[in-house]
Amino acid sequence: MEYFLQTPAWASFQRSIGRTVHEESGPGWRFLAVEERNPAGKVIYTPYGPVADSLEAFDEAVAALVAIARRSKAVFVRMEPVTAGFEAADAGAVLRERGMVPAPSNQQPELSWIVDLDGDFKDVLAGMKPTNRNLYRNIHKKGVTFRSSQDPEEIEVLLNFLHMTAARNGFKPQSDDYLRSVARSLMPAGAGTLFIAELEGEPIAAALAYDSADTRTYAHAALDDTHRKLSAGIPLLVTLMADAKEKGLKHVDLWGVAPEDEPDHKWAGFTAFKKSFGGREMAYPGTWDLPVNKFRYGAYQLARKLREKLR
Repeated sequence: MEYFLQTPAWASFQRSIGRTVHEESGPGWRFLAVEERNPAGKVIYTPYGPVADSLEAFDEAVAALVAIARRSKAVFVRMEPVTAGFEAADAGAVLRERGMVPAPSNQQPELSWIVDLDGDFKDVLAGMKPTNRNLYRNIHKKGVTFRSSQDPEEIEVLLNFLHMTAARNGFKPQSDDYLRSVARSLMPAGAGTLFIAELEGEPIAAALAYDSADTRTYAHAALDDTHRKLSAGIPLLVTLMADAKEKGLKHVDLWGVAPEDEPDHKWAGFTAFKKSFGGREMAYPGTWDLPVNKFRYGAYQLARKLREKLR
């Protein structure tokens, strides 16, 4: 799988919002890393990176990241390794041996849900719950249609539904300005697509997806609660998958899911929805920090722990 957060399209978007991006590669490894700031100071962050095909290649990638951090006067490197040679379950020991420590929280999901698009799309449909298949095949009878758009102005459809969902469920979505910037950068380049469900020509649900060379990532979705009983979000997602298959992509990444042994996890509801489309779980090592300026990193960790105690 090629991770969207490690693609040239994502690098272009990050640069478009004024961030400094580093892209490097070598035999069996590559990474995209972004300069960020947090209370410790400057951080070199590589989301779902570095990507390496062996431990030796991983070590070379880490050395390159540390060199960037030193040149940039960054306090630490933050990474989420995607590396052949160790499984997520035993990655902790491998990373600790290299001086890394778990970050205070995971930046990207530690568990994701992947639907593979191998074979005929009928096989993909067969892996879904019957309700999902039936809605996809029959919802047109209720006057619902689906279309895709790469016009960044249409991001307002999704923003409107996200505001409705946020007001209803009390969560804070990413800012309108951020998602507008995403749309302006990715949609005209073909790396981002908005899928819209309409009832008699009026939008009732929308989903934004990002594409890498072989994977479509289901990034943001929301619907008009007035038409909730139509369950348009389900056939909208199946349409997104069918379109990915037509474009020759190999996987759809439905993004973060909750662990099976945590039924009260805040993502439990989303998880049941995502798993109803068939697929498999993918586990990652999580987010790890490699201190470069150990004194400042230690002070940052101490201050963070003191703040948590005061809360």
